[in-house]
Amino acid sequence: MNTINRRFARIINAIILLIVISPLAAAELSPVGLWKTIDDNSGQPRGLVRIQEINGRFEGRIEKIFPKPGDDPAPKCDKCDGTRHNQAVLGMTILSGLTKQGEEYQGGEILDPETGKIYRVMMKLAEGGKKLEVRGFIGVSLFGRSQIWLREE
Repeated sequence: MNTINRRFARIINAIILLIVISPLAAAELSPVGLWKTIDDNSGQPRGLVRIQEINGRFEGRIEKIFPKPGDDPAPKCDKCDGTRHNQAVLGMTILSGLTKQGEEYQGGEILDPETGKIYRVMMKLAEGGKKLEVRGFIGVSLFGRSQIWLREE
């Protein structure tokens, strides 16, 4: 009888373990979190962008800036239009309106605070969610530029 109880207990433990682990294993990767942006020319970190999901849409704000020597430590977006004109870059929303479409995040816009230009954007997670491929473009995605952002947390 003792052997039957042990087998039954093992089966129950295995079922409980499967119930607990299954949602964790099935959890989807998400771009939500803190990302380090890299300067295209120097290869040096430029800042940290926090991406969050709000009502099914993803947006990103600049959370930290790594100014180059001689750069303004508190830059303003002097080339931006509208409400962003002369707004502090730190804390600015530069990524907005993205929705998940299959394995990609599309349908949004990204702002380049150095030029004040707004581009259409698409993103895709890479390397198990450690990297984020961000592509800004005008018109079709063939005419654009890509960056790799690195997950910080």
